Amino acid sequence: MNSKKMFWRPGQEKPGSDVKIDKTENGEGSGTFISFNSNVSLSMQQQKQRLPVFKYRNHILYAVENYQTVVISGSTGSGKTTQVPQYLFEAGWSNENQIIGITQPRRVAVTTIADRVAEEMGTFIGQTVGFSIRFEDCTDKELTKIKYMTDGYLVREMMSDPLLNKYSVIMLDEVHERTLFTDIVIGLLKKVLKRRPDLRLVISSATLDANKYKEFFNLKSYLNKKEDSSIVLNVEGRTFPVEIFYTQSAIPNYVKGCVNTVLDIHQNEPAGDILVFLTGQDEVENVVDSINQEMQNLKGTKDRLLTLPLYGGLSIQEQLKVFQRTPPNTRKVVVSTNVAEASVTINGIVYVVDSGFVKLRAYNGSTGLDSLVITPTSKASADQRAGRAGRVRSGKAFRLYPEEEFQKLDQFTVPEMQRSNMAPVVLLLKSLGISNVLRFSFLSSPPAQLMVQGVELLYALGAIDENANLTEPIGIRMAEFPVEPMLAKMLLTSGEFGCSEEACTLGAMLQVENVFFSTSNKKREAVMTKLKFSVKEGDHLTLINVYRAFVENKRNAQWCHVHFLNFKALSRVEKIRNQLISFLKRYDIPIVSCGNDQEVIQKCVVSGFFANVAKYHPSGEYRSIRNNQSLHLHPTSVLSTERKPPKLLIFHQVLCTSKDFMRDVTVIKLSWLLELASSYYDYGTDYEIATKKSRYDE
Repeated sequence: MNSKKMFWRPGQEKPGSDVKIDKTENGEGSGTFISFNSNVSLSMQQQKQRLPVFKYRNHILYAVENYQTVVISGSTGSGKTTQVPQYLFEAGWSNENQIIGITQPRRVAVTTIADRVAEEMGTFIGQTVGFSIRFEDCTDKELTKIKYMTDGYLVREMMSDPLLNKYSVIMLDEVHERTLFTDIVIGLLKKVLKRRPDLRLVISSATLDANKYKEFFNLKSYLNKKEDSSIVLNVEGRTFPVEIFYTQSAIPNYVKGCVNTVLDIHQNEPAGDILVFLTGQDEVENVVDSINQEMQNLKGTKDRLLTLPLYGGLSIQEQLKVFQRTPPNTRKVVVSTNVAEASVTINGIVYVVDSGFVKLRAYNGSTGLDSLVITPTSKASADQRAGRAGRVRSGKAFRLYPEEEFQKLDQFTVPEMQRSNMAPVVLLLKSLGISNVLRFSFLSSPPAQLMVQGVELLYALGAIDENANLTEPIGIRMAEFPVEPMLAKMLLTSGEFGCSEEACTLGAMLQVENVFFSTSNKKREAVMTKLKFSVKEGDHLTLINVYRAFVENKRNAQWCHVHFLNFKALSRVEKIRNQLISFLKRYDIPIVSCGNDQEVIQKCVVSGFFANVAKYHPSGEYRSIRNNQSLHLHPTSVLSTERKPPKLLIFHQVLCTSKDFMRDVTVIKLSWLLELASSYYDYGTDYEIATKKSRYDE
């Protein structure tokens, strides 16, 4: 790809078969924006006072004092995420041993923002300012006053403290992303606000329907008052003009297109860092490797490229690298998933390359399969991505799709609540004492079919009884586990099978992506090395073998590199594994190993994931047992090269690209399925009672 042919530049005549440019402004460019590469050096206090939100400080504090819910609609770059919690802290909202809590949809945003706020306040992370994410808590019970966390972590806290008594203010940031836990938190907080008039709620985002949230949280009728209990504040942002470039025609391979566009920008555009948006960790690492390899063959460029990945599975230390100062005579390229769309601000970004796609979790109600689907992004997300280029100076956004395709995109991404398996939601709400989940106050109600199927799965897992109440102890313990219900069931029953050590290892391995890696010039060597760990029983046991070998080789990074294993991912697996073991010990489940008894591990997997079973069909594909859905083995599976395909498989998830691919599969026997999951495939009177009870109780 050549940018001169691929993109139409400002000031040039438009070629007949080239690209359109649409000049738009995401706000007014005013004032001086401080970047890591700027020669201007201002004190931290001066930088804070130059943020647009600073002149609204008194307005925000007045609104929080007089209204229970404050909705802040602020453009990207206004400073609301980092500054509003500090204003509340300075105003005394953290006095009397209370905490100001701020939620973010993504772990990357939680850790990076908390680190930034701690720096601005002149304290170490984990003291006055702390953060909490799944499997990691960096707070102090006595010292922490400002606490950043994922919305999922806040839901977990509500299980032990339903009224959030230790919090004086809760701030929900980036609510426009409408993740599953964001919608759950919104519904739960509406109930909490009715019981706690002293609690304050701040809702903020760059793109949201402010009046919708204002009316949802307006409790004046409940409080029998004439005045509204909620208010909207509009805070202006500060972004510079961004030129939007489109391709004239669709690109057959957007991953390769991203690589070529980055190289073209580096050769033809002035200084400025580049941000690339892709769908997942595998694509991110592929592009990073490809750019580094291409740069070795590229001549005639004075500056070098510093290519860095950014995705949720990275360690905190690796994530923070993208925010460090760019070295002299170097252009930084950040290759990211959609975690960099909002909240996470990387100073120095001038160019954005947007693949136009995003990976979303989607639950198919007709097939009963929970899948990862690569789908076109929404207009709102595309605008958010483009806006990242206008934070330092006038920037450019290169969209790797035609302008007419942009016009066909949905305005907003469908809320995760309406496209997810409802089993985790039902389990959480039940554990919080909400018996009639269908009458729960959802901001966007999920389809009834998904709710019913969620109840079906929980009943089959033994988490709820025939009256749709949580069972004791298994149902209560599953709700407390910070993992999906099926994985929680596998872990909780592992003690009965005598393989709890292996189950915790597998559970941790399934929480990270891409344990194996390969480079474009060593793919064959990577495949051959992977065979050393592979077993004919499938991917789950292969993953356990990988971790065992990692430990036996003293967790050596060089050993991982030689064997094409992701050292960072395996290091994170060890931390997660220790957390899972601590949960099992809390429930007095023995931590034992089954040694080399692989059949025990296979049965344990069936006990949790029996809903994900596929049988081999004479046509050469697999079909799900419940709904006869067509499925295929993922090319990375160790079973994909078997000459004689196994008759019956159990899988962890489905990835939808050109086909529906099963990932992380294991061979099972029909007798195990009949023994451990007969109720799920042969519904009887008890199931019908459970479904009816869940739909019509109270």
